[in-house]
Amino acid sequence: MMLKSTKVRDVSQSKRRLVEVPYTASIADTLNALLANNILAVPVAAPPGQWIGAGGSMILESDKLTGSVRKQYIGMVSMLDILLHIAEFDAGTDVEANLMSAPVSSIIGHSLEGLSLWSINPDTRVLDVMEPFSKGIHRALVPLESHMDHVGLELKESSPGYWMLTQMDIVQFFKLHSSELQSFTSSSVGQLGAVNKGAFAVPAGMQVTDVVKCMRNASLNAVAIVDALPDADESPMLMTSQGRRLVGTFSATDLRGCPPRMLQSWLSLPVLEFTEKLSKAEKFTHNSATAAALTSISPGSRPLVTCLVTSSLEEVISKAVDYHVHRVWVVDQEGLLIGLVALTDILRAIHSKVVAHDASDITGRLSSHHV
Repeated sequence: MMLKSTKVRDVSQSKRRLVEVPYTASIADTLNALLANNILAVPVAAPPGQWIGAGGSMILESDKLTGSVRKQYIGMVSMLDILLHIAEFDAGTDVEANLMSAPVSSIIGHSLEGLSLWSINPDTRVLDVMEPFSKGIHRALVPLESHMDHVGLELKESSPGYWMLTQMDIVQFFKLHSSELQSFTSSSVGQLGAVNKGAFAVPAGMQVTDVVKCMRNASLNAVAIVDALPDADESPMLMTSQGRRLVGTFSATDLRGCPPRMLQSWLSLPVLEFTEKLSKAEKFTHNSATAAALTSISPGSRPLVTCLVTSSLEEVISKAVDYHVHRVWVVDQEGLLIGLVALTDILRAIHSKVVAHDASDITGRLSSHHV
C-alpha cells in the first residue's frame, strides 16, 4: 500500500529550499517573508549554543564537509503567533512601529504549537507521519541528511540543510494519488466522522480587533463569519456556528496579506469588510489560476469553500488543495453551517481508516488460520 511504501523524502520532490528568518528580524520582516513566499510559518535561525530551542529542541545546520555547526533553529513562528501578538495590543499601540521594532524571537511559543520544534526523519513512512499530523502538529523540518538512527519525530537533529513538510503537503499527496486511495476516500465525510461540529463563528459586523482577541482566548486559527441575527447580543464574543448562514472566513493567515502600514486602520474594520478588502488586494498577488478561481464566484469577495455531510472525502480533499484552504465548511442544503473539515480531520480520517483496515485484515487472517 502506497501510504506504507512511500517515504517522507518521496513527498519532497517539488519542495523549495527552506525559507527562514534570523532571530534578529523584526515581526514586520517576518510578515514580509511569509507573504513573499506564500507560506504560513517560518523557522527562526540563531547562532549555535546561545539558545534553548523551543520544547528543548536542538535542531542544527552543519557544514556538509566539516560537520561544524553553523546555526541552530530555535523555533517556528506562524501567522497564529503574530495574530496572538497583535491581540495583546491596547488601543493606543502604534501597530506598525511595534511590528517593525519587536524581534521575531520575542513571539516564539505564543501559540501552543510554537512551544515545540520538530524534525522528522526523511525515511519515515507517510502513514507514520499522518498520526502526529492528525493530532495538531501542522509542520516539521525534514533534514536533507538525517543523523538519527530511527524514523519518526525528533527534537534533535543535525544536517547540512532542511526542507519543511506540512499538513498541506500530505493532503496534496493524497490528491495526486487519489485513484490508489479511493477505497478510503470514496466514503462521505459524515460516514468517516471527519466533520468537526464544534466550529466557532463571529458576526459579520464584529471589529477585527475583537475577533483577534476572541481567537486568542480560544486558541483558534480561524472562525466562520456569519450573518448577524437582528436581535442578537452585539457584545464581542464567539458563537457556535451551527445553523447560521456562512458569509466568509477569517483566519490568522488573513493578516499576512495586510501591509503593516495599513494594519492599524484595518483592524478597526468589521471583519467581513476586512476580508473583502484583502480579497481585492490578493488578486494582484495570486497566480492566475488561483485568481481565476477567486474571481469566478463574485467580484470583491472570496469563494465560500463548502461541502455537504454527504460529500466524499475525495471531493473535500480536492477543494482544499484546489483553493489552497486549510478548512472546508460543512453546510446543509440551505447553506446553513453544520461544522467544518480541517486538514487535521482529513489526516485523522484516512489514518483511522487505514489502521482499522489493517486490524480487520489481521483478525481475518487469524480466524482463517484457526479454522
